[in-house]
Amino acid sequence: MIRVLLADDHALVRDGLRAVLAREADIQVVGEAADGREALAVAETAKPDVAVLDLSMPLLNGLDAARQLAARDRGPRTILITMHAEDRYVLEALRAGAHGYVLKKQAVADLVRAIREVAAGRVYLSPGVGAAVAAAIRAGGPLPEDGLTPREREVLQLVAEGKTTKEIAAILNVSVKTADAHRTRLMQKLDIHDIAGLTRCAIRLGLVQG
Repeated sequence: MIRVLLADDHALVRDGLRAVLAREADIQVVGEAADGREALAVAETAKPDVAVLDLSMPLLNGLDAARQLAARDRGPRTILITMHAEDRYVLEALRAGAHGYVLKKQAVADLVRAIREVAAGRVYLSPGVGAAVAAAIRAGGPLPEDGLTPREREVLQLVAEGKTTKEIAAILNVSVKTADAHRTRLMQKLDIHDIAGLTRCAIRLGLVQG
C-alpha cells in the first residue's frame, strides 16, 4: 500500500484528488494539509511514502516544502502539482528535490501513474513539460540556483504575502529581532528595498502567485 499525503490550499482540489485516489486499491490517503507548513507537520506524524504538494500554497510554498521534506531522514518522496508548465518552474522543482511534476490540467490522468512511479523510486514529469527540462536532465549538469538560502526564500514569501515582521517571527518561531535581521539581509542581498519590489521578486521566483 502506497501511503499518500495531499497538500493544497483549496479544499475542493483536495476533495477531487482524494476521490481519484480512493478508486485505487494500492493507494491510501493518510493525511491532508492546506499549506506547506501544515504539510511538514502532517508528514512528521502520518509518515507518507509520497507527498503530493501544490506548488503555490500560503505560508510555505510547495517547492520549499519539498526541499525540507527531501532533507529529512526517511522523508517522503514528493510530487508537485501546478498549473505552470514553464521550464523554470520544472527545473526549480527538480532542484528542490521533487521526484514528480504533474500539471493540474492533467492531474486526473497523471496523478495515479505519477504516485506509482515516484513510490517505485523513479522520476515522473507530466507529458508536455519543456524540452529544456529533458535536456538538463540528460546533460546531468547543475541546475540553476536563485542564490537565496531556504530561510531567505521563506522570509521572501511571507513578506510578499503581506506578513509583518512580528507575524513572520511567530510563523518561523524566532524572535522579532531575528526576523527583522533576516528581512534586512534579504533586502541587501537582492538590492531591493521596498515591499512592492520584493513581491515582484517572489512572483518571478514562483514563491507566490501574481
